[in-house]
Amino acid sequence: MTLHLYDSAAREKRRFVPIDPRRVTMYVCGPTTYNYAHIGNARPPVVFDVLRRVLTDAYGDDAVVYARNITDIDDKIITKADEEGISIGEISDRYEAAYLEDLGALGVAEPDLAPHATDAIPAMIDMIDELIAGDFAYAAENHVLFHVPAYERYGKLSSRNQEDMIAGARVEVAPYKRDPSDFVLWKPSTDDQPGWDSPWGRGRPGWHIECSAMIRKVLGKTIDIHGGGIDLLFPHHENEVAQSCCANAGAPLANFWMHNGFVNMNAEKMSKSLGNIVLARDLLADWPGEAIRYVLLSAHYRQPLDWTDKAISSAKATLDRLYRALENAADIPAAQDAEPHDDVRGALRDDLNTPKALAALSQLSSTLETPEDKGRFLASARLLGILQADPVAWRKGSGDDTHGDDARIEALIAERAQAKKDRDFAKADAIRDALSAENIILEDGPEGTTWRKA
Repeated sequence: MTLHLYDSAAREKRRFVPIDPRRVTMYVCGPTTYNYAHIGNARPPVVFDVLRRVLTDAYGDDAVVYARNITDIDDKIITKADEEGISIGEISDRYEAAYLEDLGALGVAEPDLAPHATDAIPAMIDMIDELIAGDFAYAAENHVLFHVPAYERYGKLSSRNQEDMIAGARVEVAPYKRDPSDFVLWKPSTDDQPGWDSPWGRGRPGWHIECSAMIRKVLGKTIDIHGGGIDLLFPHHENEVAQSCCANAGAPLANFWMHNGFVNMNAEKMSKSLGNIVLARDLLADWPGEAIRYVLLSAHYRQPLDWTDKAISSAKATLDRLYRALENAADIPAAQDAEPHDDVRGALRDDLNTPKALAALSQLSSTLETPEDKGRFLASARLLGILQADPVAWRKGSGDDTHGDDARIEALIAERAQAKKDRDFAKADAIRDALSAENIILEDGPEGTTWRKA
């Protein structure tokens, strides 16, 4: 079963063939650590976590090398540090830890490599030196800029014409630029700003050079897959391509470029100006991380995703049903060597068609009759990174092995059962109502009463 992925550069779906099947390399742009991640920030790591699982399924556990960077030097971080009167390291450490905590709650495994920009400054300086030596960059007034006209293929990745690029460049118009579209590789730091010594004076890197240098440092000159949100296509990824190709004697930066679509809030694009930014950790206060992950996978990754209250409620209800199927099959041992079902595997190998894979998984939940059935079902769910909790714990609302005040609830259920036995129905109803007020739902059945959180 072959793997096909949509390549943003080629603008078509292509068969994926790695440079070396024993070392499949993928790099995804990570966070700039100056604030908490919003739900739109969470979509790329969830999407590429699934791709990593698909690649591992295809090439083996030890074959995939996945890097996701941390941008820990940036003007936004400097501003935040100044506001709080602390170092950029303290700001970055705080928000990196929060980012990893939130992603962990969404079932996203940490990458194999997490290069930090501040650890790769020498690699950035080396790459800038090479670009200057090749006449692709120039120093001017303590800055170093990449000269866009020196790279003939600039704009091919994003399909931008020269007018679009100049319009975008007007954000940073400066008299020392040779061309309006030239962009900064290195800029000076004042005495009170973080900075590093360089041949062009004390300063700090521009954003775009960071990823190019980190990729070359930890993965090599050409990688198999480069991913990120569609908002990074231009100028960030376009600039990465220009820098890397020029510094690496024309070698391509990546053989596949993959971009996920935006997350919209109630059909409206998230933006700070509209005040509709929703933090991942705020959602996690109200919903299980697995339900949030399910919503993020419910639309094809290349399409926009509409985040609504109905979508998260529906995802939670679907997971409730799938976990109930597993709980009903608790007496059936799962075959440990089972492979994912072809319908799920096939959907994911067709450019990560997660909606189709989720639908196939839902169909499988009604056929958990043998160890092989259950094993295939669980193996398929692992490819998507869902159904990882204990079914009983999920039903009770915790999603893990810590049940909080389960003993109190069980005691009340026992007290209610005794009240019904004593025909004290008023008391039994009062107990049910009290638990209902805590969003605890009781379900009476032939085997007794079970409970779950609404």
